[in-house]
Amino acid sequence: MLGMAQRTARKSGTAATRADRKSENAAARATRAIWSGTISFGLVSIPVRLYTATQSHDVHFHLLHKRDGVRLQNVRWCPKDEKAVPWDEVVRGFEYAKGQYVPISEEDLEHLPVKTIHTVDISEFVKLEEVDPIYYDKAYYLAPEETGAKAFVLLRQALEQTGRAAVAKVAIRDKESLCLVRPYQDVLSLETMLYANEIRSTKDIAVDGAGVSSKEIEMAVSLIENLSGSFDPQRYHDEYQAALKKLIDAKVAGAPLPAPPSERGEKIVDLMEALRASVEATRKKSSDRAEGKAPATRTRAISSRRPKSA
Repeated sequence: MLGMAQRTARKSGTAATRADRKSENAAARATRAIWSGTISFGLVSIPVRLYTATQSHDVHFHLLHKRDGVRLQNVRWCPKDEKAVPWDEVVRGFEYAKGQYVPISEEDLEHLPVKTIHTVDISEFVKLEEVDPIYYDKAYYLAPEETGAKAFVLLRQALEQTGRAAVAKVAIRDKESLCLVRPYQDVLSLETMLYANEIRSTKDIAVDGAGVSSKEIEMAVSLIENLSGSFDPQRYHDEYQAALKKLIDAKVAGAPLPAPPSERGEKIVDLMEALRASVEATRKKSSDRAEGKAPATRTRAISSRRPKSA
């Protein structure tokens, strides 16, 4: 019979193999085009391919039966036949009346009378700073087909020189999206965007000035200036995911769980006192930055404003 250490090693090895396999599959998907068509503006058409620009490193959980720890299955159940249905027998359908559905196939979608199915249709060029980031949804990369390389590079360099981005529309995965095309490194980035009617109003949650004094504003500005620097995404890491993986490793090995964070200090009720203490504490960082020293890494817990689309 294997000892605890051997069983743990085997589990860890299996988990590592699965993680490596997932990483390889993610890399393969990243280099596979998910859409091909053209970029169209004026009378110019550039044949391109579209690739996903981001990948998730989140830890994913499965649903288990609490009593015996067995993973639960998601079953596509047909109540008429009273049996599970395999994927190759599943089609999409639209409910046009209560309980009445019309099936829609990929071939049907090809008959949609819109050119954005195969075209990134550019309507105008705007300054990037005019677009509020709240409209951004999901990022993709555009790369040229071999026959369109010269025109593609010409567009990218023209956008760089003018400091503009292209507003366009494109249909991806059964939805026509507003999108923004801009230069990114040696390719073009295509960011799908939300439409104006998809952005909720802030009317019901807006606040007034709340009696903020000019001295408090001055102190807050000083704090912001002390903590200001150039954005470097490499300085920021997902500490939650790293800690979660350590906790999982400890559970698998039957080891003690990591100690939870210590309790925070008491809340400071006096806002001015809190601002003054913060400015004083960050003054050295501001001084170091002015002397050319590398700023210390700062981490913040930021909630996602909404779930990312698939």
